[in-house]
Amino acid sequence: MKITLIGTAYPYRGGLALYNERLMEEFQKQSNEVSINTFTLQYPSFLFPGETQFATWEKPNKFPIKRTVNSINPFNWIKTGRSIKKQRPDIVIIKYWLPFFSPCFSIMSKIIKSNHHTKVITIVDNIIPHEKRRFDTTLTNMFVRNMDGFVAMSKSVFDEITKFNVMKPRVLCPHPLFDNFGESIKKEDAQKTLNLNPDDINLLFFGLIRGYKGLDILIEAMSDERLKEFPVKLLVAGEFYDDSKRYYDRVKELSLEERIRFDARFIPDSEVKNYFCATDLVVQPYKSATQSGVTQIGYHFEKPMLVTNVGGLAEIIPNKKVGYVVEPKAQSIANAIIDFCINRPDFSEGIKQEKKKYSWENMTQAIEKIYKQL
Repeated sequence: MKITLIGTAYPYRGGLALYNERLMEEFQKQSNEVSINTFTLQYPSFLFPGETQFATWEKPNKFPIKRTVNSINPFNWIKTGRSIKKQRPDIVIIKYWLPFFSPCFSIMSKIIKSNHHTKVITIVDNIIPHEKRRFDTTLTNMFVRNMDGFVAMSKSVFDEITKFNVMKPRVLCPHPLFDNFGESIKKEDAQKTLNLNPDDINLLFFGLIRGYKGLDILIEAMSDERLKEFPVKLLVAGEFYDDSKRYYDRVKELSLEERIRFDARFIPDSEVKNYFCATDLVVQPYKSATQSGVTQIGYHFEKPMLVTNVGGLAEIIPNKKVGYVVEPKAQSIANAIIDFCINRPDFSEGIKQEKKKYSWENMTQAIEKIYKQL
């Protein structure tokens, strides 16, 4: 088939770009003709909380990535929509994560589908955003009306789609493994690279730091008096998309400077393996979630994980088989960390067994399943 994706890709960085490029690579392996139409402008600078939206590495050359979409220019939406309409792809895939993009994606989709050939299928990260804003529901309704079918990556999102539409086809397919970061390296080599003490129990909080991800709860958990008996250290690796001062101040107030270390920057793809291979336990203390790319990096590097019982995280991390599922409270998180320190459970077999569920082939099959129903 001829398949086009509209969404984030190089020269943009981050999990969305990685996901989209890896998905199209999988479709290409299956002998499909693939391409990506990415943004000339993704977010206006005043809406982007990070330092930069752009990658610093060379462009991948596995398939065409064209910069054609301006997220805030209606004339561009019409032009780009007409261009893709003429190309007559069998499937257009759109990754939906924020209502902000609804007008852009909706108008392009409507134009593209007027060729009476192309079907538009969306992979839904969040149908209701973590950080809610006015008009979210109105914009999402607009988006849903212009889609032909839906792939949800968590049961919670699968169910939430029915709040907007119950007639159009939808399937549930979990977030595939993020296997973009190379093979594992020796733990001691990774720890040496990051200057971590191999005698410590090293915890990792990884990824962009936003309020809903619960780093503040994890900091409180690290202050639990019982943890003072163990050589536990927390490495926070990621760029702040939130006010960094309140986190640093709280660490200081709790006298945790020796236990919590920040590597407050966007971690380049080439360095990701160092952080996961060096750690003993990946911790995701989220206050809300649908699914998370961090868990799929953890699976790739076969690391035990601690997640909170919110959104779809508990679906992905079976409790006491791959790691821990706890309530999003400091004491619950501390209890699990203490259990890990005392018992040092071996989750390796459970991780290897579970990770088999999260292939990219499963995702391409889910999209093809929707297409066949249209």
